[in-house]
Amino acid sequence: MPGFARNQWYVAAYGSEVGRELLARTVLGEPIAFYRTDDDAGEVVALADRCVHRRFPLSEGRLDGDAVVCGYHGFTYNRTGACVFVPGQRRIPRTARVASYPVVEQDSFVWVWIGDPALADPRAVPRARHLADPGWVSVCGMEPIDCDYGLLVDNLLDLSHETYLHGGYIGTPEVAETPITTEVDEDASVVRVSRHMDDAACPPFYARSTGIEGRITRWQDIEYHAPCLYLLHSRVAPIGVVPNPDGTDPDAFHTEITYAITPSTPGKVYDFWAVSRDFAQDDAEVTAFLRDFNHTVVMQDVDALNILQRALDAESGVYQELSINIDSGGLAARRILTRLAEEGEKATASCVGQPV
Repeated sequence: MPGFARNQWYVAAYGSEVGRELLARTVLGEPIAFYRTDDDAGEVVALADRCVHRRFPLSEGRLDGDAVVCGYHGFTYNRTGACVFVPGQRRIPRTARVASYPVVEQDSFVWVWIGDPALADPRAVPRARHLADPGWVSVCGMEPIDCDYGLLVDNLLDLSHETYLHGGYIGTPEVAETPITTEVDEDASVVRVSRHMDDAACPPFYARSTGIEGRITRWQDIEYHAPCLYLLHSRVAPIGVVPNPDGTDPDAFHTEITYAITPSTPGKVYDFWAVSRDFAQDDAEVTAFLRDFNHTVVMQDVDALNILQRALDAESGVYQELSINIDSGGLAARRILTRLAEEGEKATASCVGQPV
């Protein structure tokens, strides 16, 4: 995989994770401390998580109003990252400031921009509207994985692995047997992968949450908005009911599977996941089942990707990778991620030596 695409938006947290306690996350190798302002707006602030004095993590300090106080020597920073107090002297060094990162809170996610702040356009943040829509019920979580970011992208864009890795949960033979269609929008950096099964076994994930018995019509339509957001529009219905392409099918059960794929450091990635449904919305047992069941599925991926990364790290020499039809979505995503990373490097290089 190429280097990270820096001039992009990435999910750093769920909005519910950020409050008046400092939250530490590392995004694209950048340690960041997050918190909310102490006013009615409660806006999210993102500051570099290292004090300029001796590099102590600011997330190990405390808040004093909207200022962050370093827990080592008391250097204090306002929400813009400017130092407003140093111990033992009145004069504050001109260079005493930490980076402040652009933030957008949208659709239950906190998005952060790691690249050039002048290029951060909030309108470019991709949407996952169902996560904030009262017409949908969602369960969510986050798991860190000790693997390269690209391995998780590959995993999610090739769902044929459900048959083998997630058998007895969400996988059935038809998932691997059914051909896919792949569409790539290079300008928008979007990859779409679809698999439509007209006659498939109903896996426990759907049988127990919807009450469907017997065989089903099952549609999986993926949208991957590089580099971070993955949406799986999943629809199931009793056999013979064909979902409408526009999603207006009252006889089908709709589930939105959302992943935010955020690189932490080389070899480590955050896997934010959510399952949203438009059925059985008041059924607490269904909510608990989908939360626990999907967490099990996610952990199966976590374990497999950790194993895969260790195996790749142990390889000696150059290995010729084999790809087939089911890899078309993942290969398209790799091309887009390479382009985004290269564009980011060029943008950074063009700024070197420019006046500030």
